Order: sequence, then structure tokens, then C-alpha cells
Amino acid sequence: MDYYGNNNDMGENRDQDPFAPGYYQPGPSNPGSCGEPGFTGFHDGPSGPEKPKKPRKNRTAWKVVALCLVCAVIGASIHPLYELASGGNNTTLYVGDRQPTQLNLTAVDTEKEMTTAEIYAAYVGSTVGITVDIVSTNIFGQTVTGAAAGSGFVITEDGYILTNYHVIADANSITVAFVDGTTYPATYVGGEEANDIAVIKINATGLTPVVIGSSDDMLVGEQVTAIGNPLGELTFTETTGIISALNRSITMSDGRKMNMIQTDCAINSGNSGGPLFNSHGEVIGIVSAKYSSGSYSSSASVEGLGFAIPMDDVADMVSELVTNGYVTGKPLMGISVGDVAQEVQNYGVPAGAEVLVVTPGLCGEKAGLQAGDIITKIDDTEVTCSDELISAKNEYAPGDTVKLTVYRSGQTMEVKLTLEESTPEKTALQDEAQTEYQQQYQQQQQQQQSGGWPFSGFGY
Repeated sequence: MDYYGNNNDMGENRDQDPFAPGYYQPGPSNPGSCGEPGFTGFHDGPSGPEKPKKPRKNRTAWKVVALCLVCAVIGASIHPLYELASGGNNTTLYVGDRQPTQLNLTAVDTEKEMTTAEIYAAYVGSTVGITVDIVSTNIFGQTVTGAAAGSGFVITEDGYILTNYHVIADANSITVAFVDGTTYPATYVGGEEANDIAVIKINATGLTPVVIGSSDDMLVGEQVTAIGNPLGELTFTETTGIISALNRSITMSDGRKMNMIQTDCAINSGNSGGPLFNSHGEVIGIVSAKYSSGSYSSSASVEGLGFAIPMDDVADMVSELVTNGYVTGKPLMGISVGDVAQEVQNYGVPAGAEVLVVTPGLCGEKAGLQAGDIITKIDDTEVTCSDELISAKNEYAPGDTVKLTVYRSGQTMEVKLTLEESTPEKTALQDEAQTEYQQQYQQQQQQQQSGGWPFSGFGY
């Protein structure tokens, strides 16, 4: 038995004395106590005429005793396992008698630090596995079905669960599973795609919610713990690590930039949406992404680079999702935009945010914007790409009127636009218009031959 209470059987030769003259154990050495190198044995067989020998002290026994004393200090509670006779002296080997850790979870006090075992025992029941069935339509109008898996965690006693938006996006049905095997169908409450958060609801009461902590109080080097469902199969796995960096600006696979906590916790597909705990058992982040060597999570090959959404960045949004089903007060322009390709700029077209879709009935159409317009300014703020336009727009509130500088058909003009508030209904209209545009674009790409005039996407 080793220090940790494991029964490490020494094999069939256990009753032999490895220190007796003539004992020999061939092959690789067996590990010694406390992780020290093992003994290969001794061979003192004759080789040639025997010479008179002086009496020697049994230094081997002292070495073994010294080793065991070190182990005794480490092991704290010890008892003799067996004794070996060597040269008339008794050598006693000791093993640890460590008692299993007792977890007292009757009252979790987040003012005190918790062990990772205590965090797992306290909150594995608050962590859930999420599976979704996805039904979509491809560019040929055919219905395509699929499935996805992720993680989430309980935030209220009456069944509200927080996860990543990308876990449940396009879901036709959502199923939630707890560690005790109980499963529930879930309904979508609301989500915030730009910040990759979503709230779902199950019909259950008396659940154990997590405790929300402050991500702003965290420091680089502090220990963190993740619980989730890596690969969608290794359910309720706990991994630990540290905070490697704070306020990382990460470009997601769809081009969005997000502020993230960087951690070296083992994170894989299926962990998305799970909680990231601090050492006090408080959730300070939502596991969201792993650094990938390619555009898809399946190509991820870089280890020790995981990311989580800071709770302080989204806590208010989560409250609004639970209350209203959407985040209030967000401005809307009623358009979808992209970047101006560099090869197009080579023909004298300015950099900016290209209007790809103008959603019917919303403020962009009312202001007179058209597909193919290039927005180069919003008020006095220069715009050289779509991200800059979106960031500038978010500094305003619904009802504000902005002046857009627009390049259209070789001419520059100014357009005034009054921002509207984003609601689920308006978002659905934008999604519908965006989906139609994507289908048309994909069909055009398939029909086009290689080469061609680079302005074809601008409707000149």
C-alpha cells in the first residue's frame, strides 16, 4: 500500500528478502517507495578465487531505513507493513495509512477556498449536459438534420440554465441531462449571439444553482476549475488549471472579436457552455472556446489554450434574458455588412463596411441604404471595416440619429439614419434576410467560373 492508500501488490516475490546475499532481480527496476528509484537487487556470486574480506557495516539497511523515514515524515500516519531480515538486522518498511478525504457540503462557504474535490462534489449536480437536434435547409432547399452537444449550468432553483449561444443555435429540440441520469426537455428563453450566451428553461424546481462570482477580481495565476462534457461523451468531467491571461481579444471562427479569460484547463468540444469556477466555488466564466489551428474545432491541435467568457461582461445580459427573453437597449441599423475586399480596393474603391443586406421594413431601408453601399464614416468616426462600424454603432442608443458617409457608384453622399431597438422579432427578420442572401450567394459561387470582374458582388 502506498502513501495514497493504493494497494500496490509487490508480486509473487513479496516474501523474499531483496537485501539478502545472492538475491538477484533481473530486468527494469520496480518503483521504490514515495516515487524513489527502485532496487535492481544484488548479486555477490563468486568470480575467481575468494580473497579474505574485512567485516563491513550493513550500509544498505541504513539507506533503506533513511528512505523509509523520509516516507514516514511525508505520510504522517504510518504503520509497519512487514519486516525483512538482513545480516541479522531488522529492516522495517512502512506504508501510509491515510484516511480518505471527507467532504462536508452541508453549508458551502464561498468566503473560504475549496479543494477541487469539494467544488466538484458541491456543483457537479448544478452542471448539465446539453444535446440538441438541428434541422436546417441547404442551398438546394433540402432539409438536413444533425445533432450537437455541449454543457451548461443551473442559475436558478426553478430551472433556468445558462449556456453558449452556439451550443443551441438552430436547435429544433433541446435535451438537458443531470449527473444522476435525469433528463428534461428544455425550451429556448433567449440569447445574445454577439456575446455567445443563451438561457434555456426546464420544468423543474428545487434545483441547486451555482454561485456567481466576479471575474474582475481574478488574477493571472489563480486556480480555476471547469466541469463539462468533453466530446459529448465523457460526461461531467472536471479539469483544473490556472488563469493564464485576462482580457484576451480573441477572433472567433465567424470573425467576431470577444474579450476572454485565457486558461490552461483542458477544454475540448462539448465543454462549451460549462462553468469555470474560481477556488471559492464561484462561477467566474463560461467556457466557450479552444484555440484551433484551423477554422473548425475538429482541427484544434494546440493544447493548454482555452477561453471563457468573463461573467462580469455578461451578468446584466443574463438577467435581462431571464426577465425579457432578450437584451434591451441595443441599437439596430437594419443592415448586414461585410469588409471590402483588398482586390476591389485596388480599383480605387475605399475601405469601409460594405452593405450586403438591407432588411425590409427596418431603419436601414427607411434611411435609403442599398446593398452595395460602402459606409466609410459614422458621424466623425472613420470606418475601414465591418467590425469598426459595429463597434461604433454600439456606442449609441436606440432613438439616436447618426450621419453615415456612404460611397455609392463612385459618388460619396451622406445618409441620416435613426437607430431602432433590437428585439427578437426584428432579429428574426434580419436572420431571414441574411439566410436568403447566403443561399443566393452560395448558388452564385457554384455557378461562377474562375476569374471574372471583381466588382460583380457590388451590383454596379
